[in-house]
Amino acid sequence: MLRSAFRVSGLATRSLTKRTFAHSAVRSLAPASLQTFTEEELMLKDAVARFSQEVVKPKVAEMDANEVMDKAVIQGLFDQGLMGIETEEEYDGANCSFTSAIITIEELAKVDPSVSVMCDVQNTLVGTLVRKYGNSDVKQRYLPRLATDTVGSFCLSEAGSGTDAFALQTRAEDKGDHYLLNGSKMWITNSGEADLFLVFANVDPSKGYKGITCFVVEKEMGVQVAKKESKLGIRASSTCVLNFDDIKVPKENVLGEVGKGYKYAIEILNEGRIGIAAQMLGLAQGCYDIALPYMFERKQFNTRIADFQGMQHQYAQIAVEIEAARLLTYNAARMKEEGKNFIKEAAMAKLYASQVAEKAASKAIEWCGGVGFTRELGVEKFYRDAKIGAIYEGTSNIQLQTIAKLINAQYN
Repeated sequence: MLRSAFRVSGLATRSLTKRTFAHSAVRSLAPASLQTFTEEELMLKDAVARFSQEVVKPKVAEMDANEVMDKAVIQGLFDQGLMGIETEEEYDGANCSFTSAIITIEELAKVDPSVSVMCDVQNTLVGTLVRKYGNSDVKQRYLPRLATDTVGSFCLSEAGSGTDAFALQTRAEDKGDHYLLNGSKMWITNSGEADLFLVFANVDPSKGYKGITCFVVEKEMGVQVAKKESKLGIRASSTCVLNFDDIKVPKENVLGEVGKGYKYAIEILNEGRIGIAAQMLGLAQGCYDIALPYMFERKQFNTRIADFQGMQHQYAQIAVEIEAARLLTYNAARMKEEGKNFIKEAAMAKLYASQVAEKAASKAIEWCGGVGFTRELGVEKFYRDAKIGAIYEGTSNIQLQTIAKLINAQYN
C-alpha cells in the first residue's frame, strides 16, 4: 500500500492498498479538463500535502541553514511510498501513475523544493530508467531497494560536459567479466545520500556518443563522494562531485544495452523535465500561498495591502501565470501517460514553469516588504530555490531550442 495511505504520526485516516493510486484520469473515455483527477489522485494530493506540512515544514529552515537533508524526512519519503511511485507492486513499489508522481513533486515543492527534487530524481530519472531498461535480474536486485530504503543518483554531467552531455569523458574499459570504470561526475543531485548510482560512461570512444553506456554502480564498489557544492538555493539537496577510480563493475550491472546510454539519457530527461516543471510549479504556488495571507492581514494607510488596486493587478497576474504553468505541466504529464509524443510539451512546461517560479518568488518578496526580505516568512528561500529551474535538466535556452526545432519540423 502506498505505505498504508501515507501513515505518518497522526496522518492515517484509512488503510489503502498500493493499487489505490494506480489509476489515472486519462483512462476515462469521456473528455475532461486538465483539472480532472481521479478520486485516488485527489487522495494522494491531500496525503502528500499533509505529510509536507506536518513532517517536512518544521525542518525546512534548519535543513536550509545546515545544507543537509534531515534523515527523518528521507525515511518519511520511503515510509510513505513516495520513492517508488510508479514501481510495480512486485518490486515493493506503489504501482501508481506518472501523474501521481507529478502531483507528489508539486505538493512537496510547495513546502520545500529541496525535498521535492530528491523525490523527483528518484522517481522520474533513477527508478524509471531501471524499470524501463533493466533486465529481470537488475530489476529484482535494485527496484525493491530504490522503493524502500536506497537513494539513487543519475550521473551524466561532468566538468566539461554539461549541456553538451555526450562529450563526457568517463570511461568503462571491457575487462572480460567486468568493466573498469574511471572518471568523474559533477553537479550530481542526491549524491550525498545515495548508495546507488546510474553512471553514464563511454565503452568505446572511437564510436563517439554511440559508445555511451549506462551502468548500475553501488557505492560500496568504490564510488568516492568528493566536493559538496555550497549553493544559492535548494541547499538541503546534496550536489556533489563523484570520482570513479578503477571501479570494477560486473557486466550484469550494465543497464539495458551496451552503447544505448545516449538514447536512454535523452528519453528519460524528457520525462524528467515534466518533473522539474512540477517542482517549479509547486514552488510558485508555495510562495504565493505565504504572501497572499500576509497581504490580506497587513494594513497601510488604514487599508489592507491586498485591497490596493495596484497590488490586485499584480497578484491576479501571477495567479494567471501559475495556472498556465499548471496546465502546461499536467498536459505534458497526461500526454506522456497516453503514449503521445510529449517532447515539445515537456520543454514548454519546464521553460514556462521555471520563469513563473522566479517571477512569483520575486513578487512575493516585494508584496511582503521588509519582512519578505528576511527569513521570517520563508519567501526568500523560494526566491533562492527558483533560480535552478532555468539551469538543471536542460537550460532554458535548450528548452527554447528544442521547441523551435520541433516547430521548424512542423512548418518548414
